[in-house]
Amino acid sequence: MAAVEATALSKSDHDELCCSYAALMLHDDGVEITAEKLTKVIKASGNTVEPYWPMLFVKALKGANIGDMLSNVAAAAPAAGPAAGGAGPAAAAEAPKEEEKKEEEEDVDMGGLFGDEDDY
Repeated sequence: MAAVEATALSKSDHDELCCSYAALMLHDDGVEITAEKLTKVIKASGNTVEPYWPMLFVKALKGANIGDMLSNVAAAAPAAGPAAGGAGPAAAAEAPKEEEKKEEEEDVDMGGLFGDEDDY
């Protein structure tokens, strides 16, 4: 993955990145992660984000063990590839079965819903 300058990010990506770093800073200092504290850290860094981002992060992180999340990300990073988000080789072996089921379920007869009876 190539490095991208922060100025080249979209507004949404920039805001998400700012909140991520602010949350990591608060966690690293052992401080409770709240919307107010995220906003304060973001402003102190010279950045601004849309007002909904800090609350979104607080809700997403509620009840999460951030230390475990960071450990899992670090452990999965070298694996990369399609199984990185799964539970390892077992999940990768089951993935084709799930895809086959989805393909079968997606084949739906629309019965002329769009004004013609032609099969596509």
